[in-house]
This record gives sequence, C-alpha cells and structure tokens, in this order.
Amino acid sequence: MTNLRFKVVEGAFKKRPVEVIAPMERPSEYFGKNVFNRAKMYKYLPADVYEKLVDVIDNGTRLDRSIADAVAKGMKQWADENGVTHYTHWFQPLTEGTAEKHDAFIEHDGKGGMIEEFSGKLLVQQEPDASSFPSGGIRNTFEARGYSAWDPTSPVFIIDDTLCIPTIFISYTGEALDYKAPLLRALHAVNVAATNVCHYFDPKVKKVTSNLGWEQEYFLVDEGLYSARPDLMLTGRTLMGHDSAKNQQLEDHYFGTIPDRVQAFMKDLEIQALELSIPCKTRHNEVAPNQFEIAPIFEETNLAVDHNMLLMSLMKRVARKHGFRVLLHEKPFAGINGSGKHNNWSLSTDTGVLLHAPGKTPEENLRFVTFIVETLMGLYRHNGLIKASIMSATNAHRLGANEAPPAIISSFLGTQLSDLLDHIETKGNEELFNMAGKQGMKLDIPEIPELLIDNTDRNRTSPFAFTGNRFEFRAVGSEANCASAMIALNTAVAEALAYFKKRVDALIAQGQDKTSAIIDVIRDDIKTCKPIRFDGNGYSDEWVEEAKKRGLDCETSCPLIFDNYLSETSIKMFEGMNVMNEKELIARNEVKWDTYTKRIQIEARVMGDLTMNHIIPVATHYQSQLAKNVQNMRQILSEEKVEKLCSRNLGIIEDIGERIQIIENGVDDLVNARKVANKIESEREKAIAYHDTVAPIMEKIRYHIDKLELVVSDELWTLPKYRELLFIR
Repeated sequence: MTNLRFKVVEGAFKKRPVEVIAPMERPSEYFGKNVFNRAKMYKYLPADVYEKLVDVIDNGTRLDRSIADAVAKGMKQWADENGVTHYTHWFQPLTEGTAEKHDAFIEHDGKGGMIEEFSGKLLVQQEPDASSFPSGGIRNTFEARGYSAWDPTSPVFIIDDTLCIPTIFISYTGEALDYKAPLLRALHAVNVAATNVCHYFDPKVKKVTSNLGWEQEYFLVDEGLYSARPDLMLTGRTLMGHDSAKNQQLEDHYFGTIPDRVQAFMKDLEIQALELSIPCKTRHNEVAPNQFEIAPIFEETNLAVDHNMLLMSLMKRVARKHGFRVLLHEKPFAGINGSGKHNNWSLSTDTGVLLHAPGKTPEENLRFVTFIVETLMGLYRHNGLIKASIMSATNAHRLGANEAPPAIISSFLGTQLSDLLDHIETKGNEELFNMAGKQGMKLDIPEIPELLIDNTDRNRTSPFAFTGNRFEFRAVGSEANCASAMIALNTAVAEALAYFKKRVDALIAQGQDKTSAIIDVIRDDIKTCKPIRFDGNGYSDEWVEEAKKRGLDCETSCPLIFDNYLSETSIKMFEGMNVMNEKELIARNEVKWDTYTKRIQIEARVMGDLTMNHIIPVATHYQSQLAKNVQNMRQILSEEKVEKLCSRNLGIIEDIGERIQIIENGVDDLVNARKVANKIESEREKAIAYHDTVAPIMEKIRYHIDKLELVVSDELWTLPKYRELLFIR
C-alpha cells in the first residue's frame, strides 16, 4: 500500500517533454484556419450560392435547400485539401456535453468499388438515435428516430480528420432535444422584440443581436495524482480531503506568474482555439491554487455558446498532452474558491451597442435607460427561473459560498445609474437623460497618466451586475452549457420588451406623445422591478432576510428550484415567445431531476467504495501499528511510564476507533437512504429525497474522514492530499 502510493505521487511530478510548435505567423494569420468561414465560402462556393448563404446567416432568411448540394460540394473540396476523411453532425443534447457520430465520405459505386461523396442531403439532415439521449419521456426507448439539422449561422469546422457540422437536435415529433434549438428561438424572440422597441428611437435599425462573452474558469491537476483519486476521476470533485495548511489565504496566486508548464498548456490551447476561430484574448491565474481562466472577445450568443462547448472539449484533450487533467466541476476542492463561467451579456444593433452609455443625445440615453429597465423587468419577473437556469448538483456547491454570488438573483447597477433611475421614478424630467461618462481621476504620481474611471464600480457578490456596456451574469457554473442561462435570459428580456411596446403603443394611441409615453412606462417599470436592484453585500445574512421581504426567490434546494421552469408564468413566457412549449418544459425538468439524482447517486456510491476500500483499512492499519507500539512499550516499561509516554498514541487509537464506527454507520445509513430514495417513481420526489436524505449523510461522513486524514500516518494514506493536488510542480 505504501509503495503504491509513493510511486504514483513520485511519477506525477515528472515533467513530460511536450513540444509545442507555435506557428511562425501572427495569430491573425492563422485565425480560423480550420473553419469554413466567409473567406472560404467565397473561395469554394459559386457566387450566387455564397450570396444566398450569407443572406441566411445575416438576415435569418430560410435556407433554400436547392443550394445545399453546392454548399456541400464546396465544403467537401475544402475538407479534402485538409486531409479530412469523415464528417459528423455536432450537436448539444441535454447531457451538458456535445455529441457526434462520424461517417466516412464513402458510398458504393455500383461496380464493386466505392466513391467519396458528400451531398447536400447529408449536410442538411441526419437521423441519430434519439432514444439513447435524455428526453424526459418525449421519446420512448423503442422510438429511436430523431433528427439533427444543420445550423448555417454557426460555421462548420475541422477537428483532426473530421468535418464537424453544428446542428440542432429534435425528436421525430418536432420537440427540441437539445440546447441549440430553443436558444435560436430565444435569440429570434429578443431580436424581434428589441428591434420593434429600437424603432421608437431609430427606424433604420434592422436587427438586434444578443452578444455573449464568457469567462471560463478551471483547475489543472497533475495526471498522475488525478489517476490516484477515484473520486476525481468518477465525479469531477474530491469527496474527501482536509484543507492544505497553505491554500489561497495569502492571495498570492491571483494574477500571479503563470507556471511554466501551465504556460505551455495555455499556449498550445490558444493556438488550436484560434485556428477554430475561438477569439481567445485573456489568460491568467485565478484566486485558488491551480485555478486559471481563459476568456475570449465577445461574440454573437449562438456562436459564443458553440465556441465554449468546443473549447471545453479542446481543453481536456490539450491538457493530457501536457500531463494535466482539467477539472471543470464548480467545486472540485472544499475550502477554496470554486469555478464559474461569467456570462457577459449585451444587446447590439447593426448601428451600435444598446447598453452603452452615455449617448451623444438625450434620446440615445433614453434608449439606453429603456433597455436597462426592461432587462431588469425580465430579471425581476422571472428571477426564480433565471436562478433555475444556472442551478445544478455541481453549481449548488459553489453558489453562496462566499466566493461566488448567492443563490438569490439580484442586480447591481452602481451609484450613478441607480440614482438616475430613482430620479426618473420621482421626477420623469427628460433632462435627466444627460448622463456623465467616464470621469477623470488624477493620482499624486507624476509618471502615471490620468485614469478614466467608469461610472459604475463592480460588485462581486451580485449575480447580475451592470459593468458599463453589458451585464455580467456571474452565477453560471464552470461546466454548464451557457445556452441554458442564455435561453432563459433572452426570452425573459424579449417578453419584457414586447410588453413594454404594447403599453407605449396604447398610450400613443390615446394621443400621448412618444417620448412622454416611453418615460411614463419606464417610470412604472422602475417602480415594479425595484426589488431586483441591490447594491450591497450579497453574502450577508441581512440580505437573505431582505430578499424574502422583497418577494425574491430564496430557495436553496436544487430540485425545488427546478420547479420554476413549470410555473404558470414561465410556461406562459416560453410559449408566448415561441421558445419552448409546455411538453418540452416538462420533459426538460424530468431530465434535470434525473440528472441531479444520478449525480448524487454516483457520488454516494464512490464515497462508500472509497471509505470501505481505502479509508477504513488504512485507518485500521495505523491504529494497529499504534496498538502494537503501546504493547511493545508495556513489555519494557512500567505501566506508569507507559501511561505517561503513550498517552498520545492511546488517545489516537481511541479517536480512530470512534471515527471508524461513526463512518461505518454513516455508510450503512447512506446505502439505506439510497435504497429508499430509489424506490420513488417520481423523478422530482426522488431528486428531493436525494437532496434531503442522501447528500447530508455524505457531508457527515466526509467530516470524520477529513479528521482521520490529520492523524493517520502520511505514508499510509493512499489518496493524494490537497497539498499535493493544489500546487503544480
């Protein structure tokens, strides 16, 4: 046992010679190398086909299937030149990951041979087995047919020898079985609603685009140490492990010098990401040891979601080349910061950013305030749903842990914007829209130039903070599909904007002038959504009590939070905006509850196995060593001396015995709680039972295992400890 552990740990720190050959070109020269982007469309497609395809991408016109063969031919030519032999429809089922089935470019030629072929039919549509993916009851096991359909707004790309075609995934009866289909509908809804409102201010606006800039946090651990932790391998997090004496308390890791091995990994990752048109811009150390972040320039939301899913997959592949494993779990280690994926969200038109202030004229500022307030209205009306959109068994460990936003949705606006809304609420004078921009700050250091200070500060405890020209949705989890949050948010904002326009139009029809009608409706909405605005400390107990008084959703049970998807207001919103129908919502919740149950179930089984196969045998073995030591001492010393010199060992022997008994009883309770919960037929009730009865037992078991880790001989402890896992050598 001892030799096995030290062989694993020793080998874990050997640096693997990884050769990273950076292209000689500048990043701008190889950006998009492996993507069928517009430049390649222009090169490989006939001019008329190119124009029609661009019209689909830019203006949302329906794809003319008559051009599919020409597009497929051009893609195939490009793919052949890059050594591609297979193609796949790449989609995002309700597993939080991606799916792909690779087919070769071959068909029978009718003469005993084969030909290489890729037709428009194969590009546009395929029929993957829908029964093998989560469907929440939409598809029975014996009903296998589903359809994947090409999404031309997200470019085709190459991974290794495979042409990857981004697609939606729907059932035989038309219901969405993925994230992309409802996301595209939500983006269409917010485009229509926001464009209609923009016409109050600028009739020339043709389109409103939802933009997303995600910030991906992650941990790296040495592959050898990862392999020696079955809990990390099977659940993505450590189910046991005492704090390291040094972790993040010195605050010396955040923005610190990036370790050489990590720098090599990051460089390799960035090169491959840029070749796939993922515009990676920022990299840095995060707060916790071994925690890092990568962030791109913002993009259109659908494309940004695809790029994030692609990057998470790419990270895992590249990390293994460098002797690492990537951990995307929101809370892989207790006692230190977890990982989030901040979603920086904004709206823009073909003429500019809607959430950018100040404008050049009072009218531009009125438009800015309109979109700020209606975003807050969507957030307020559906704050429970917005929280449900980012909730999961894994993210529940992170939220509210004094390192991430609390599990209560609120929005921070900053002093200036809050004061402006308060003035509009009470006065409504149009002159209030002459807003100040960035203010100068002079420092008493002659070498440092004047700094331009934003008109809003940042509040890291706010789940939804306004940061100048966007809202930063900080509650999204590290391993989540951003689409879940973006579907809920964009749909809620679309509904708010549509309702806003309906009321303004009614006032105008009654003879009120446009500007005063807009201000009157804004004033009413400022009053209505005021409970969602909070600029204070979201970690405080006082805020929880205040949030309850304001009527905000303060539920912390993950299975119960999912109920928000099936509330009357949520169903009405999703159906009214043509994003999802009630059947699809019910099915998705069945998947959410089932996934939650299985996550906790797997963790409980892994904890039971580790406890009985690692922890208790090791602790018992050490207890026996101490007992033998005491016994040997009794043979050569008086009982009085033994009591004096062996009192510590005797205390440890007793402590180990008591904790082993508690742990064994806990494992028995854990097994029995699972058996009871597993008999429950309702997925919702089963998930609630796992949350209420199974998960708490795991925490009790962990407490005593972590205490044993402190007293059992280090050379006997078979699992790598936090001090080994958290510091890259």
